Amino acid sequence: MKLGYVMGFEQIGSANLADVGGKGVHLGELSRIDGVRVPDGFCVTTEAFQRVVAGAARVGARLDELAGVDADDRAAIGTLSAGLRGEIEGVEIPGDLAAEVGASLARLGEHTPCAVRSSATAEDLPGTSFAGQQDSYLNVVGLAAVLRHVRRCWASLFTERAVTYRRRNGIDDRTVRMAVVVQRMVFPDAAGMVFTADPVTSNRKVATVEAGWGLGEALVSGVVAGDVYTVRDGQVVDVAVAVKERRVEASPQGGTRDVAVEEGLRRQPALSQEQAVRLVRLGRRIEAYFGRPQDIEWCLAGGEFHIVQSRPITTLFPLPAVDDEDNHLYVSVGHQQMMTDAMKPLGLSVWQLTTPRPMHEAGGRLFVDVAPVLATPAGRASLLDTLGRSDPLIRDAMQSVVDRGDFLPSLPDDASPAVPAAVPAAVPAGGPADPVEADPDLVTELIRRGESSVATLKREIEDLSGPALVEFIVADIGELRRVLFDPLSHRVIMAAMEAAWWLNDRLEAWLGVKNAADVLTQSVPRNVTSEMGPALLEVADVVRPHAQVVAFLHRVADEGREGDGWLEELSGLPGGRQAGEAIRGYLGTYGMRCAGEIDITRTRWSERPAMLVPAILGNVRNFEPGAGERHFEQGRQEARRAAQQLLGRLRALPDGEGKAGETGRMIDLVRTFAGYREYPKYCMISRYFVYKQALLREAGRLVRSGVLRERDDIFFLRLEEVRDVVRTGKADSALVEERREAFRSYETLTPPRVFTSDGEVITGSYRRADAPPGTLAGLPVSAGTVEGRARVLMDMTRADLEPGDILVTAYTDPSWTPLFVAVAGLVTEVGGLMTHGAVIAREYGLPAVVGVEQATRLIRDGQRIRVHGTDGYVELLD
Repeated sequence: MKLGYVMGFEQIGSANLADVGGKGVHLGELSRIDGVRVPDGFCVTTEAFQRVVAGAARVGARLDELAGVDADDRAAIGTLSAGLRGEIEGVEIPGDLAAEVGASLARLGEHTPCAVRSSATAEDLPGTSFAGQQDSYLNVVGLAAVLRHVRRCWASLFTERAVTYRRRNGIDDRTVRMAVVVQRMVFPDAAGMVFTADPVTSNRKVATVEAGWGLGEALVSGVVAGDVYTVRDGQVVDVAVAVKERRVEASPQGGTRDVAVEEGLRRQPALSQEQAVRLVRLGRRIEAYFGRPQDIEWCLAGGEFHIVQSRPITTLFPLPAVDDEDNHLYVSVGHQQMMTDAMKPLGLSVWQLTTPRPMHEAGGRLFVDVAPVLATPAGRASLLDTLGRSDPLIRDAMQSVVDRGDFLPSLPDDASPAVPAAVPAAVPAGGPADPVEADPDLVTELIRRGESSVATLKREIEDLSGPALVEFIVADIGELRRVLFDPLSHRVIMAAMEAAWWLNDRLEAWLGVKNAADVLTQSVPRNVTSEMGPALLEVADVVRPHAQVVAFLHRVADEGREGDGWLEELSGLPGGRQAGEAIRGYLGTYGMRCAGEIDITRTRWSERPAMLVPAILGNVRNFEPGAGERHFEQGRQEARRAAQQLLGRLRALPDGEGKAGETGRMIDLVRTFAGYREYPKYCMISRYFVYKQALLREAGRLVRSGVLRERDDIFFLRLEEVRDVVRTGKADSALVEERREAFRSYETLTPPRVFTSDGEVITGSYRRADAPPGTLAGLPVSAGTVEGRARVLMDMTRADLEPGDILVTAYTDPSWTPLFVAVAGLVTEVGGLMTHGAVIAREYGLPAVVGVEQATRLIRDGQRIRVHGTDGYVELLD
């Protein structure tokens, strides 16, 4: 059935998003909820917008111009969007459309004051609220005024702020349509908002009511402060009454006016506590209807609450799905794995099959529920110590929940499960390893086993397809786990870690030397991750002598080439064949790596070698030939000298020979085994890439047979779902598209380190008194102090580093290692003592502080900073 240009609220449901936009859909749905009063009204549909805009000759041309403007070019966006608004505000509304609006307005009362509000098709959605991005007009009276304000709402689709917001959320200006809500005005005594989850802590059991006198527009826009009521379990637990000096009210001439509040009302609460509780009950009913926490606009008139809008709270991190009412405490796996980005469903499912511990999904990330472990004294002590060594912020957050005494159950020790391991590829679960001697042959044997296992996988998977392929991958993940959790591998890794802890504790106690193991672990042998940096320096040595090759690589970097076809072009230049062979050789060893590599769906260096080109060019510019070998040897010599000095000082102490002998044995353990710690993860990522290549071949077959629309549709299916698709030859395209949209929304979220099943985000602190005022506290992970220019980077492929720069980023995983040779220090927002950035920083001798909250926001790119890697803080020098 063809829709008209106007739809009444009673006609509107969730299927009408494309017709009336997000605000219109929500009002239609709200009007269906028992007990919810919604002022009557109608929507001028997007079809009306499209008809009128299509008739405006210059709009299409201006939209084409706008599409070519960079999102950061505010001047151009401002000029073009102003032109678009002018065009749209000047259009003439056709007579039949005006008549249809007039008929609906007459139903409300021809001279009834109305609110005229924008309702874009990308507005008030779960992933992007667009709150405040388009315009609303109040107290509009009469058909001529309503039509004029309808045009103004259409034009507000192209305010500078709305255009910029869409750009940053990946929404094409030409795909968004505007509907307009026309709604009977309510002239309230008080108005405001109710949030059915705490907007600060995200706690779903806590609601917040904000209230002020008169219309709610000033309160909603943040121009004035209102009273704040905090409600939990049907009771007001806190009230903050604001001094309300101004209010917005309807003007007799139409529109609104800002007036002073009477002196006697300024300090008087706008709501009683009983009214606040009643309003929250109403909010809970609306929340239950929409199935997620809501940000609700309300008016109080004649003692009754009227709801004029409700939208999802888009800033809340989603909760894991559980089938019980128990309290849970979730700890982020991503903060342990140095990968806090959202993962696609295939990546989540493969990682969950890899780890031996149950993990919960939320917001495209994985979490471990530690509540059962924290419930017992022994489990609590063990977990707080284990995670506390890695990330003090997580430890403090967990401790704060324990200290409440009312959230976690109290159980005897024999009820405690094993401590969950959130880092299966790096630190296997279990307690202290059996003693092991510093025998390099053990490392050789473990690496041989891993390489042999991967080689076998490549041979056996090569010719498989269909259900047999997926069954093989599922079975082979068992082999992957066997390699990861090999008992000998566990003993070797734990021997190095415990030796490092022993050295730090004993040498600080005996000699006053902090973090002694940091320098002792420089340039340890057999570290497959730290070797990436010197290896890329060797690639630069091959490239450097050939000017045409360097110029060609600059073009590749500027163009952001996809695929590896440019390597073939390279071979036609003088020196290009040798450079291409060097790059391919590097990819042969490290090409399975990439940023966020624990997600099997992420693009690998071998799939897009151009990602490495900026780092290669930086090495060409910043280093002399042979720098890779010199870099490694310099670190080895520094570690040797430090060991000699420490042992010499120990021998001068009482029982010095005994202390020196034990210390020497620990140094041998660290230098023999510390490098191996990175190998199990390298082996895992190698297998992941083999799986991915095989699954993409299968996806190509499914696309050719019409089962999938695109190859990467397979990334939005879990591995068990892929098995069903290849078996049945049928895929749910709607499910794939739904998950694509969900993933886009998850990418905008910041995952918490720790949060409860109530949704409350628990923020830990370092609780230290040794960091000077004005500095940024973090975790000291690599000793030394360095001062330099901060380079704030979120993407290693955009690196433009100079010697002496200090890298500041959210997190680093192994893919960032090639940049470490070019910087003088490291600051990250995420990390612990044994996470990737810390381990490699120590091996490279880089002062480093990790776990610095909001470092990429608080430190400006180009700002001079001083990194105190021994004491764990960062100074901002200008």
